[in-house]
Amino acid sequence: MKYYVISGEASGDLHASNLVKAIRAREPHAEFRAWGGDLLAAQGATLVKHYRDLAFMGFVEVLQNLRTILRNIDFCKEDIAAWKPDALILVDYPGFNLRIAPFAKALGIKVFYYISPQIWAWKQSRVHKIIASTDRVLAILPFEKAFYEKFGYDVDFVGHPLLDAVSQPAPKPELATGDERPIIAILPGSRKQEVSTKLPVMLACAAHFPAYRFVIAGAPSLPESYYREIMGDSRIEIVHNRTYGLLQMAHAALVTSGTATLETALFNVPEVVCYKANAISYHIAKRLVKVKFISLVNLILDREVVRELIQDEMNEKQMTEELRAILVGGSKREQILAEYKILREQLGGSGASDKAAACILKRLQS
Repeated sequence: MKYYVISGEASGDLHASNLVKAIRAREPHAEFRAWGGDLLAAQGATLVKHYRDLAFMGFVEVLQNLRTILRNIDFCKEDIAAWKPDALILVDYPGFNLRIAPFAKALGIKVFYYISPQIWAWKQSRVHKIIASTDRVLAILPFEKAFYEKFGYDVDFVGHPLLDAVSQPAPKPELATGDERPIIAILPGSRKQEVSTKLPVMLACAAHFPAYRFVIAGAPSLPESYYREIMGDSRIEIVHNRTYGLLQMAHAALVTSGTATLETALFNVPEVVCYKANAISYHIAKRLVKVKFISLVNLILDREVVRELIQDEMNEKQMTEELRAILVGGSKREQILAEYKILREQLGGSGASDKAAACILKRLQS
């Protein structure tokens, strides 16, 4: 069978690549064509566009790049129609994928949504479009099944794929020798605008902790030169394609909101979550978003486990205070580590990619 896969960022590339691997284990001669990144390509998918050319974040940024986005949507539709896949697998990336889903459905292509858009957070009305334009939703968060059931739609909860991803052996980063200080990981995001906004504040915070060794996890899609332009004469090390290895070594972390907050928690690393957006985008989002938290850790557990520094709160003073509170072996650090154990239990166990692959093949064969 032929599968067309669309993911629009680094985390989607990771999860989509593991799903492709799981499908191929059951169907060795399957063909894959994809929008994604290096991990999907490594699994043998023919890459149509790389996610580094697709990542536009925030309301203002989307408007500024609207012409490019619309061109990409038109091109994607043409490519799908020409290739004629048996199934379309959408991985998160709702602004784009919810334009493609009804088009593919109208062509008679089976549409699967793996990693549902966070419609429970905002724009809940999109649930009706998802129901109308997909054959099956494969949910990865425990509360998503109940959310869809409120609208009369049954979905498959397959568990969170990160449980499998973090359990794999991760290559350690090659760091300069001779520095035995405990490591604090800096995860400033995977998009240019995220890094340019958050990294300077994270670096300013690092200056307050000379007893610790700070290391930046570089995004695969951004060259080291981009970080160095922001860092100036800072001597903090940067490692690329070694985020999991770095987290295995880390004592604590400063993390941009998103999937990385959950990855950090699954490596049992106490963290401070950071978020700052364009002011206009932030104020629009604040009026639309209907959840209490921005980090997946807090959302899943439905309480503040890790501190979230949002917008104006994401400053050098508060970041320094929060990081100091989780570094020493005190009650806050121990409480976070205890909550991480509960988090793992709620995520549905291992094997998400295999379960998702089995669901897709069952639907296609029936």
